[in-house]
Amino acid sequence: MTPLNWSDLDGSGRAAALARPPARRSPELVAGVSAILDDVRSGGWDALWRIATRIDGQVPDEVAVAPISAAARKSLPADAITAMELAAANIRRFHEASRPTDTRVETMPGLLVEKAWRPLDRVGLYVPGGATPLFSTLLMLALPALAAGVREIVVVTPPTAGGLDPAIALAAELCGIDSIWTVGGAQAIAALAFGAGGIPACPKICGPGNAWVAEAKTQVSALSGGPAIDMPAGPSELMVIADRSASPATVAADLLSQAEHDASAQVLLVTECEEFRSAVTAEVQRQVADLPRADLARRSLEHGRAILVRNLADAAAVANAYAPEHLCLAVADPEPLVRAINNAGAIFAGHAAAESFGDYLAGSSHVLPTDGAARAWSGITVHSFMKAISIQRVSPEAGRALAAPAAALARLEALEAHARAAEARAA
Repeated sequence: MTPLNWSDLDGSGRAAALARPPARRSPELVAGVSAILDDVRSGGWDALWRIATRIDGQVPDEVAVAPISAAARKSLPADAITAMELAAANIRRFHEASRPTDTRVETMPGLLVEKAWRPLDRVGLYVPGGATPLFSTLLMLALPALAAGVREIVVVTPPTAGGLDPAIALAAELCGIDSIWTVGGAQAIAALAFGAGGIPACPKICGPGNAWVAEAKTQVSALSGGPAIDMPAGPSELMVIADRSASPATVAADLLSQAEHDASAQVLLVTECEEFRSAVTAEVQRQVADLPRADLARRSLEHGRAILVRNLADAAAVANAYAPEHLCLAVADPEPLVRAINNAGAIFAGHAAAESFGDYLAGSSHVLPTDGAARAWSGITVHSFMKAISIQRVSPEAGRALAAPAAALARLEALEAHARAAEARAA
């Protein structure tokens, strides 16, 4: 992790300090994703089959969940099954309680304006896989979608050596999902966007992934008639703001918990204490040594920063400038910082609030905006799988009262047909 003193940096130095790893969106990656999307869009199932065979090493397959889930209940540790069931219960409880309610307002006598929430008909969910199939992401996506009332959920995930990971199958069972397509990467996003074989085109695609998946989501959402996406959700990132009351060993463990995700993941420490920064840096080096994913973590740490600030107010400013996916507030009194933070995907307030709890079983979704998108985007909620429709009900009396002012406003914009349509209600 690169040590930096915030007060010593000018504007360009601060921008460089908070820059994401450049490999997340290199020209080669953008071009590679574009080629895959074009191929699947024009070639359909045959193109998807060919690309998946080359990249995933297996043909795309719709795998029935029930047999694998049943076997998983026999093979997985009992405490892991119980923990997954607890996670599912907490996530379901939070999102069912978060459903929005319709709003109806009489803005003037006889004019009733309503905002009515409706679930999406179908969504495509991407669940990261490969070396570490993230069953937790399936829970974090599907349970909010179910709470919203989505009728059709299409799930894709990269294949494992056995086809479908047992833990993902068990998570699917807990979500009531009967089958999952084993296909990953940009080609899976293409299939969800355009449809391919038995994979239907989806009006919205949700879920995190590596840089290829994130770029594919960005590109398909920009197409005319393309699907909506939940957010930019690429490689993981974590910022920890810590004071002298924090444990250096615990903070180091938190940083490494995200560094082990991906070589493109980024972790940042922000503290007002030079001695504490040195202690955390030493702990990171000590703890990374025996991690099973130490090589990945070390590559991620090359993008890491250990930033010294004058005070916690400056730390909040750094956090708002960076807009982290995850923000841990490892301070004695986190509430003033919570109120000062406007840009973050999720905040973990206080020494006991581990980011790992949020990853698995606190209840809110761990699918969060990355790459600074938290300045404007939210993480997955039940709202992500719904849309609001405005409804206007107008009495004849209100129509007559509205006709003249509406016509006046229309003519102010030189839209005569609008004005006449309003005046038609004046009679």
